[in-house]
Order: sequence, then structure tokens, then C-alpha cells
Amino acid sequence: MNSYFDDGVYDELVNRLNKLNENSKANWGKMTVSQMLYHCQMPLNIILGKEDYGLKPSWFFKLFFKKSFYSDKPWSKNLPTAPGFKITDDKDFEEEKNGLSKLMEELNSQRNKSEWRDHPSLGKFTKTQWGKTQYKHLDHHFRQFGV
Repeated sequence: MNSYFDDGVYDELVNRLNKLNENSKANWGKMTVSQMLYHCQMPLNIILGKEDYGLKPSWFFKLFFKKSFYSDKPWSKNLPTAPGFKITDDKDFEEEKNGLSKLMEELNSQRNKSEWRDHPSLGKFTKTQWGKTQYKHLDHHFRQFGV
């Protein structure tokens, strides 16, 4: 599994982002492309320390789900979305694409940091684990929309 912090990965993800347009259709799931772009900002806001979305430490999620966040196995189609991360209201495509692009750029500018914040519900992640988690989430949703 790639890591967001690997050489060339940021450029790959930006190229994929730029292939999306407001008419891009999902291959699975219920989100529109604009909702997906908003949704994809949420994990980036978490790693950058901008938001925690009310997440609390959870031994249950640590025990049963943490490793799936950064394992080498891609996420399956139609995985359930955590309730606080479901987006149901309409979003503006250009606004959300620009927002995601800025957060991706900000994370890329910090790629050489060695210390990262803890995940609010899953606890300590290494830089490698954070990098895989961020790539895996973006890759999952970009594949969802065929890019």
C-alpha cells in the first residue's frame, strides 16, 4: 500500500483529483462527487489537527478496526461510513474540490515531520501508518468515482 508521504504519491493523487468534474458519477455508494470531496477533507483535518469531529478514544475500534486503516489491503466497495462522517447535504463541487486540494497540499508540505498527533479515537499512529491511512482513504474514494 502506498503512503501519502512516498515520493510521487502526492502528484498522483492531485492528478486523480483533477480528473474529477461535477458530473463524475460514483461506481458504488450513495455520495455525490461533491459530497465525497467534502467527506475526504475530514481525515485530512484530523491528521492536521484542525478538527476531531467529536471522536472519543475507543478500545473497541482500536482492537477491531485500527489495523484495517493502514493495512496493505484496499478497502472494499460499500463499506459502512461512520455516522459522523456521512454527508447527506448538497455541497458545491468547486468549493469542495478546492478545499480538498488545499488540505492535500498542506499535508504534503508537512511530509517530512516525524511526529504526528494521535488519532482522536484510535490513538497513536506512526508516520508510516498515518501516511498509509491517508492514501488508502483518498484512493478508495477516487476509485469510487473512477479516477
